[in-house]
Amino acid sequence: MKRFLLLFVICFLVHSCARVGSPVGGPKDTLAPRFLSSNIDTTRINVKRDIHELRLDFDEYVTLKDINKNLIISPPIKNIKRILPSNIANKFVLIQWADTLQANTTYNFNFGNSIVDNNESNILRYFNFAFSTGDKLDDLYVSGEIKDAMEIKKKTGTNENKLVVGLYQVKDTMNYKQKPYYITKVDEDGYYELNYLSPGKYKIIAFDDENGNSIYDPGKEKIGFQKEAIDIEKSISGLNLKVYPSKKPVKYSEMKEISGGVLMTFEGHPDDVKVESATDKLKDIKVTHRPKSDSVRIWFDAVKDNIGQEAAEKLMFTHNLGPKKDSIYTVSLFYKYNKKNGMDINSDNGGGSLAPKSDFRILSNYIVDKIDPSKWVLKSDSLTTQEFTAKISDTNPYLIVVQSDFVNGKKYQLTVPKETVSSFYARNGQSKRFDFDVEKIDQFGSLEFSLTNAPASSYWIQLLDSSEKVAYQKYTKGDKVKFDILKPGEYFIRILVDNNENKYWDEADFANETFAEDAYVFYKKAVVRGLWETREDWDLKDTRTLDNPKGAAPPPAPETPAPPTSATEEKETVKQEAKKELKSGNAILTPVK
Repeated sequence: MKRFLLLFVICFLVHSCARVGSPVGGPKDTLAPRFLSSNIDTTRINVKRDIHELRLDFDEYVTLKDINKNLIISPPIKNIKRILPSNIANKFVLIQWADTLQANTTYNFNFGNSIVDNNESNILRYFNFAFSTGDKLDDLYVSGEIKDAMEIKKKTGTNENKLVVGLYQVKDTMNYKQKPYYITKVDEDGYYELNYLSPGKYKIIAFDDENGNSIYDPGKEKIGFQKEAIDIEKSISGLNLKVYPSKKPVKYSEMKEISGGVLMTFEGHPDDVKVESATDKLKDIKVTHRPKSDSVRIWFDAVKDNIGQEAAEKLMFTHNLGPKKDSIYTVSLFYKYNKKNGMDINSDNGGGSLAPKSDFRILSNYIVDKIDPSKWVLKSDSLTTQEFTAKISDTNPYLIVVQSDFVNGKKYQLTVPKETVSSFYARNGQSKRFDFDVEKIDQFGSLEFSLTNAPASSYWIQLLDSSEKVAYQKYTKGDKVKFDILKPGEYFIRILVDNNENKYWDEADFANETFAEDAYVFYKKAVVRGLWETREDWDLKDTRTLDNPKGAAPPPAPETPAPPTSATEEKETVKQEAKKELKSGNAILTPVK
């Protein structure tokens, strides 16, 4: 019996020791790494200009996440040689450079959210480290909010906010192709802070730094700016900017063979392009270009002129970008005629159904010069011949508009014989029959807007679908707008104002200090239902947004201290508290998110 009990105890102990399970420990680590010290004196002033590294020590092992995207040094230090840790975690961060530092200058190393602990990836948010080569640490700041004027809704998920804000020192000659003297990232709430600034005059810009080079690229990145310089003698709060699409510098891009001739494309949107043939064999050409279009079409009869029929043939053209451009440029391509690229026409109504009270549209791949609708036949229900009119669109020379007394619910058949639609050097090579029906009115709704503080000039009001593509739009004027025939659904609403009445929405031109034309986004979706008339009131001065449709909270009673009503105000409050710590000699500023 004793032997049996002893054997049982031994088996129990062995089983307990060998049992696999989760170790018992304390709560999960949720604390960010804590900064301990640096290789620079704790006063952070009178730092030698020939120092070539910054070492920051922490209380635990850290790694650097997307350091090249997050780290911003203001003013910029060129020739960064080394940043550690790179692949292996360490208890320090090391940055080495080759440059000699400027005299009497405060340098700020803004790490953003790049410093994380190695175990749980807890982020040391918005970590800054500053020091000065002079006898004081500059402590002025500028802060505010940056908004995208064209943004429908804030992007969620993995889309990174690439907005940055920069300050350029005002000088006799200013080079905006270099990095700003001070620069910082905009956080996900649209809030920014430029810290440790020295007094002086600056030009402020905000831009969407798509390529991460900290330099504004015109035409590729959105831009917001102030024309007037800001005089920083004391800290500035609430300096807000909106960013808009930017104007592309006009530059020749390429040429290629297309239906009917050659397509010449440009970067940017030229007002006027003059094109001539520089090939002796090709003299009879037609050139079409709509002002502000980035495309120029050069039409010719390749068969008649025997151009590129057997093999690719070099064609040369000259182009001149309007009266302000004195230089004439010659460009060329090797052209080979493609027999498949003949003139063709197709329905432009998106399928076989026509919305009530609308016209039937025919789209050509060639510009339309003449039509002969007397030879066309329109029938209803395949039996009755019906009267109609047809004309080339006044705004689109590729479009033919067919009007008739179309009846809801009926089916129609339109026959267009070959060679009854003409371009400069071609005709439609085959007959086409278009079968379509007219949808019933109960499948559509209407939407009417009453605008307060409506634009004084003309504007486009656009209805955008869930993918933010324009589904309907009108170019109009006044404080009343109505869309009569709309497919049911939810739509985002945007207004683009044609301030200069040139029938083109002009982007921001930072080089010439020209602001973009006005843009507004309605703070809620408009819902359209079949057989419903939806009415909306819209005050264009309303600051509510789709992400914040209720707007700022109402003001509290006078005896109650007002709480922050936005991300900016909340962070400004944190900023003031952090400034007290800064003035006491601590040069680290880590705002609370």
